Amino acid sequence: MGVLYFFESIRTPVLDRIMSLITHLGEEAVFLVAALLIFWCVDKNRGYYLMAVGFVGTILNQFLKLVFRIPRPWVQDPDFTIVESARGAATGYSFPSGHTQNVVGTFAAISLTTRHNWIRAAAWLPVILVPVSRMYLGVHTPLDVGVSFVLALVLVFLLRPLFADAERNPGRLYVILLVMAAVAGAYVIFVEFFPFPADIDPENYREGVKNAYSLLGAVLGVNVAHFIDDRFLRFDTAAPLGGQALKLILGFVLVLGVKEGLKPLLAALFSGHLAANGVRYFAVVLVAGSLWPACFPLFSRGRRR
Repeated sequence: MGVLYFFESIRTPVLDRIMSLITHLGEEAVFLVAALLIFWCVDKNRGYYLMAVGFVGTILNQFLKLVFRIPRPWVQDPDFTIVESARGAATGYSFPSGHTQNVVGTFAAISLTTRHNWIRAAAWLPVILVPVSRMYLGVHTPLDVGVSFVLALVLVFLLRPLFADAERNPGRLYVILLVMAAVAGAYVIFVEFFPFPADIDPENYREGVKNAYSLLGAVLGVNVAHFIDDRFLRFDTAAPLGGQALKLILGFVLVLGVKEGLKPLLAALFSGHLAANGVRYFAVVLVAGSLWPACFPLFSRGRRR
């Protein structure tokens, strides 16, 4: 807590706003944009790699949260204050940091796979700044961000050779994705059947269950989308600059529309059961991974000419 009290002592309104903006780089939306940009416009194998780092990392992160069940810093020490604007996004248990896991996994993976030195250097800025912002805002301790930082880096370097091998031997990607689905399924079984103690915080537990179903749906969506692309689509990521821009803009609108549009419908169909999140994320990933790429020939005509 000493580090957090130091950050508390140097807070200013301007710095609060800057750190609040920086911390958004660790959110799910940034990972989604980065993964889809690479998957749609750069290289499919790198896109699968980025998704694997993100999904597996989040599963491990959420598993550790429910195993250790460490409360947020302001709960551990009632005398400590946080930047209030950060409270809304600080859901679930504190250890380890989900934002740190996301930002390190996403941008370290990008740095490892790019050939451009300026991208490699720029990618490390959020990797360093977001963990600092989480401590500055008061929503995580050094232990929270430190463990997530190391865990994400280990995944980045551990999974990279597997996807490099899968690029040379495409059939092995099926095995990797199936293993990811098995891990996601095991996490759902864990949250549903593990005998958690009676004093577990119900809100944090519900957050863990919701994330479990969401991750399982997303990973299953990746598996099905890959099968469809491998057997039928085989879409090309290349397109003229204008085509790439349209792919991104229209694609993000479509994906966001599916993600938000299905939310109330599925919640009603499933009577509030959190499995609805799994179906929703399965649909989102399936649209992003196969339905939308089926339209990509429309955006690459200029390149063929």
